[in-house]
Amino acid sequence: MMPTLRSNQICLSQTPYYHCTSRCVRRAFLCGQDSQTGKTFLHRSIWLENRILCLSKIFAINICAYAIMANHIHLILHVDPTKSLNWGNREVIERWHKIFKGNVISQKFIKNAKVDKYLQQALDNLVSNYREKLTSVSLFMKCLTEPIARIANKEDNCTGKFWESRFHSQALLGEDALLACMVYVDLNPIRSGIATTPETSKFTSIKLRIDANKSSQKEAGLMPFIEAVGNDQRYINYKLEDYLSLVDTTGKIIRADKKANIDQKLEPILNRLNFNSKNWIELASSFELLFKGAVGPIGDVNKFYKSQGSKRVAGCVNCKHYFDADQPL
Repeated sequence: MMPTLRSNQICLSQTPYYHCTSRCVRRAFLCGQDSQTGKTFLHRSIWLENRILCLSKIFAINICAYAIMANHIHLILHVDPTKSLNWGNREVIERWHKIFKGNVISQKFIKNAKVDKYLQQALDNLVSNYREKLTSVSLFMKCLTEPIARIANKEDNCTGKFWESRFHSQALLGEDALLACMVYVDLNPIRSGIATTPETSKFTSIKLRIDANKSSQKEAGLMPFIEAVGNDQRYINYKLEDYLSLVDTTGKIIRADKKANIDQKLEPILNRLNFNSKNWIELASSFELLFKGAVGPIGDVNKFYKSQGSKRVAGCVNCKHYFDADQPL
């Protein structure tokens, strides 16, 4: 089956939220330990985490959640075009120059704070192009993975692909789909058995948020929850305390050595989202298996694919079951 065109996976008019995954090839490691050689790759996770947080300060893209696993990464991105529209010409170019060299015109503008009159139109076109690209999920993922691949290949003394040629992008249509996917991503290390609690899940957004909360600091580089923002800042529409409680309780339930009883702490936030407990645990433990395309209420999913000119509605049965059981297909 032909892979879905990237243009059909991303539609900002329908949703700004996207779950992106990228996997390594040839048994390459991002973290963990190679059982055959005994070599550890912890330092690569540090590279990747630092790169994620760095790019979030350059692009008009916020990080809702991330998890760096042994051979793949999960990212939930929030694209914010309005942020880039508020940048002046100089700020757009300065941000671009942090990852690319630009060209003669952009370099001249940064050096002299202006360009000759006959170059002004070319500069305006350049800034417009840079501004648009700084909201691109594809470019964000390219800027994240390519430098890591070059360094890792040099370290492994080899050439060729380090990542699969395409990253997978999944539209999250609505706050309920966003929350379910965030919990799924933050619990990846626990489901995989490489961590026992959220606060010991290294190289995840949940650990960064917990550490920041303990030290009364902002989660630098992460999209904040509602109580930690100003009026002009984008935020996740839940309280951090509720989210941490939800992740912790869900993590206890999906552990194989725990009884599958539902803690009462789950009820308030799940009731607001109209999730029942059984559906929630299935979402939090099997999100990628349940959904291969856009995720959300079936009406929103249909609208998303229709706006992209696609007749195929992937995962419509599961979307109906988990997000709006009362709606017809």
